[in-house]
Amino acid sequence: MVKLVECVPNFSEGRDEAIVEQIVEEIRRVEGVKLLDYSSDKDHNRSVVTMIGDPKKVKTAMLNAAKKATELIDMRKHEGAHPRMGAIDVVPFIPVSDMTMEECVELANEVGKEMGDMGIPIYLYENAATAPHRTNLAKVRKGQYEGFFEKIKEADWKPDYGPEKMNEKTGATAVGARVYLVAYNVNLGTNDIEIADAIAKKVRFVGGGLRFVKAMGIKLEERDIVQVSMNLVNFEKSRIYQVFEMIKMEAKRYGVSVVGSEVIGAIPLQALVDTAEYYLQIENFDISQIIEKQLLE
Repeated sequence: MVKLVECVPNFSEGRDEAIVEQIVEEIRRVEGVKLLDYSSDKDHNRSVVTMIGDPKKVKTAMLNAAKKATELIDMRKHEGAHPRMGAIDVVPFIPVSDMTMEECVELANEVGKEMGDMGIPIYLYENAATAPHRTNLAKVRKGQYEGFFEKIKEADWKPDYGPEKMNEKTGATAVGARVYLVAYNVNLGTNDIEIADAIAKKVRFVGGGLRFVKAMGIKLEERDIVQVSMNLVNFEKSRIYQVFEMIKMEAKRYGVSVVGSEVIGAIPLQALVDTAEYYLQIENFDISQIIEKQLLE
């Protein structure tokens, strides 16, 4: 079996296509690394990149992309709807084949150390976290770029790698190891951010909602609508269709309709199969019935 790891770095640039392309090109140039997907959002002002390959080669591609991002992105000028604390905001490693979570943690530490040597404060999160309060990315990123100039001085928030002073240009970065995550957003037919916030609170786990859902309300200025932006950290236990139906139900309380949804980055096939089974009421379906899957095996 081939050893493969997936890496899904999020960069705090989603409006300047030239900058995004230069960063992505650093990944394309590394042989043995496959660029699965990359997408940018102007309202979020953020780009999500998905790559897969041999761990050593993915490490090289990630560090090259990080170097380019530090050259081109200036957090002192950054504005966007999505929470962020750095130019290279988050770098998760996900085991794919013949790769353990422990090996992903080791890889996160290697990359974190080298990014720290670039002058970026690094925080390890999820399975790579060095303390319980650093496991949850939302807690690590709380305060965002602007708040980190003071947060980094606190004893509980000393960086795992890199300088113990905030880097004004690049900000700070979270590097971690985790299982597959589905970034899924649902758009609402209103521009009232309070409605999106209220629905997000109902859906997310910390608000009493679905166990493996993180959610927040975001305004999409270009479209003049709002969005419930989510991370499904375990799509097998908190499924896409469950999230979608719950948001539709909550939206009705406010007389608001769902006008669409989107997946950001790559997504496991099983997540879509589960959704198709639910809405089509397919009985006894097996993923091996998919033609493309048969051709790849």
